[in-house]
Amino acid sequence: MRTAKRMLCLLIFTIALSSAAINGQNQSTDAYKKEAIAWIESNRPAVITAARHIWEYAEPALLETKSAQELSAFVEGHGFSVARGVADMPTAFVATYGSGKPVIGILGEFDALPGLSQKAGSPSKEAVVEGAPGHGCGHNLFGVASATAAIAIKEAIEKHNLKGTIKFFGCPAEETVVGKVYMAKAGLFDNLDICLDWHPGSQNEVSLGTTNALNNFEVTFHGQTAHAAADPWDGRSALDAVELMDAGVNFLREHVRPTVRIHYVIPDGGKVPNVVPDYAKVWYYVRGKDRAEAEEVYQRVLKIAEGADMMSGTSHEVYLVTGVYNKLVNRAVARVLHKNLEFVGAPQFTLQEQALARSIQKSLGKAEEGMSTQIKPLEEPKGYSGGGSTDVADVSWIVPTATLGTACWPLSAPAHSWVVTSCSGSSIGFQGMVTAAKTIATAGIEALTDPKIIQDARAEFQQQTKGFTYKSAVPQSQKPRLPKGLDR
Repeated sequence: MRTAKRMLCLLIFTIALSSAAINGQNQSTDAYKKEAIAWIESNRPAVITAARHIWEYAEPALLETKSAQELSAFVEGHGFSVARGVADMPTAFVATYGSGKPVIGILGEFDALPGLSQKAGSPSKEAVVEGAPGHGCGHNLFGVASATAAIAIKEAIEKHNLKGTIKFFGCPAEETVVGKVYMAKAGLFDNLDICLDWHPGSQNEVSLGTTNALNNFEVTFHGQTAHAAADPWDGRSALDAVELMDAGVNFLREHVRPTVRIHYVIPDGGKVPNVVPDYAKVWYYVRGKDRAEAEEVYQRVLKIAEGADMMSGTSHEVYLVTGVYNKLVNRAVARVLHKNLEFVGAPQFTLQEQALARSIQKSLGKAEEGMSTQIKPLEEPKGYSGGGSTDVADVSWIVPTATLGTACWPLSAPAHSWVVTSCSGSSIGFQGMVTAAKTIATAGIEALTDPKIIQDARAEFQQQTKGFTYKSAVPQSQKPRLPKGLDR
């Protein structure tokens, strides 16, 4: 009887100790997180300055020289070691701080979009330089917030002697869905335990939705020139081949699943009408709900190109620019991001910022709701939630990954538009950016101090992938195609 009582007392004592240890750990973690938030607030002016600089640079994919230098110097100045020019891309880099496990990755982007130049904080379309690039997806905010979060986590590691490693990935060329594909192919994400991602948007949320797999490729046809009026019988038109291929692909649309998307442009269809063109190029995106579906339709499109050759007497070649997977969302990581978004709170906007948001909505003919100041609940999507594609998806098949979104432009405003460029260079975008930096920093600190987060994320990932080994859709030997002047 005494033995049983002693055992019961020992059990109660052990549970009490364990509970006290957990409560102590939670209190310490919350204290570290509050310090990280305070550090970001105290450095807000420098953070906003960096975001404004990158907004002003507005450099398109693989030309982000100033942007990459600004970001890499920012983290390097705070004690990170930086490897530049990784994965055969001059503007890609990896910044590292700390040692040992866990290894937490944070993604950062900084490329702009062609043709979206826009004055900051303007409620109507007004280019700074007509036709010039602009940050119509908010990547000037993206890269800076991620770098700031990485530094805030580094401060906690250093101050409290925490074990673990932070890796900040400077990822170029997301808009062309290239950067992370080649970084993944180079094995740069292989040793991570979890990866934290975010993107500017109109809502404050952690999405559990997926994205579409994609093959992005060019088909170039070669024919034979001739005078289009004097001896057209001697010509073999590369443009005819492009048009025949496009006709075949458009007939194919009837016979693919509803989740498939096919779109194209003709970058080169000849020079003048009276010369039969011997060179023409068509550029396609083929999307599907997963890699298998995208690849199946891609192969059918390539067969149509062969048929176009047979009909026009031409030859052709295919260049796969890039290919990405559908996004694999890790719910364990998503829960940590959502918990810390609630810990930080949604961005709060001034009366002037809300007025600007409503003015923009009015100019678009949208409901004048202003900026979102609420956090959406973490919910499973209702059915398939594909649509666009991202190279973050490839990372998600290598390491447990989830994505945060914060309000950086008005509700119902379209992405990839002048609206986003306007807001990304104004205080509206900076408010959402700072919230994202705080959320990623606090989520990263929690992952460093609670081993169960990594364990749960890894267990879920293994269940999702079931022994799958990532293989890039792009040939292993293929290097990224750099803009002219960089390909030396």
